[in-house]
Amino acid sequence: MSIDTDNGNNHTVADDHHDNRDPQRRTLLWIILQSLFRVMTTVMFDLKVRRIHYVPRRGGVLVLSNHQSFLDPILLASQLYRPVSFMARSGLFTNWIFGRAIRHLNAFPVRQGTGDMGAVRESIRRLRQGHMLVIYPEGSRSKDGELGPIASGAALIARRAGVPVIPAVIDGASAAWPPSRKLFRPAHIEVLYGPPMELDGLKAGQITELIDRTFRQMLVELKALKTPR
Repeated sequence: MSIDTDNGNNHTVADDHHDNRDPQRRTLLWIILQSLFRVMTTVMFDLKVRRIHYVPRRGGVLVLSNHQSFLDPILLASQLYRPVSFMARSGLFTNWIFGRAIRHLNAFPVRQGTGDMGAVRESIRRLRQGHMLVIYPEGSRSKDGELGPIASGAALIARRAGVPVIPAVIDGASAAWPPSRKLFRPAHIEVLYGPPMELDGLKAGQITELIDRTFRQMLVELKALKTPR
């Protein structure tokens, strides 16, 4: 996610949709799909989630995660006990049916690489209203499973929203669904959450560096903890 704060275009696709639903309430569609995905991730990926207690049960919270595959939103949302909002690239909303469906699952669009300040405002608005928001600071999926460069947009949102920022790392999703494959395959996947990041007094560049350093440390830790198969 890369946000150019100097971009003069103030109207974006994110401005066109404001979600005022209860940030703690799971819709019927969310409950049904979450139940199905919990079964799928257990059977297909033997998914293990570690230290989920770091994720606050109420109030606004920003979860920052590495991005290994298309499975990542499912891997995170299926195991959390509250609804999750996601940024999704604007192209996914061009299909009316699919776009409407993912909006009902709390997704909202972002125009990647265009300085989409509307997406930033929508992110901050949701966080301040008490929603949980997941952002992938790399901006796009990793091509090889390794952590990519951290863009500046997540730091901007983290500074302005004033909510707990929880790091999360995923390991194994790139093996389950690498860019070279059209469909996923069985693989062992684990997720590790960390304690809230200390951002007080840090500038955006320092926050970006902290995110990168935290992700790398947690990935090393997760690989050491990862359950052997």
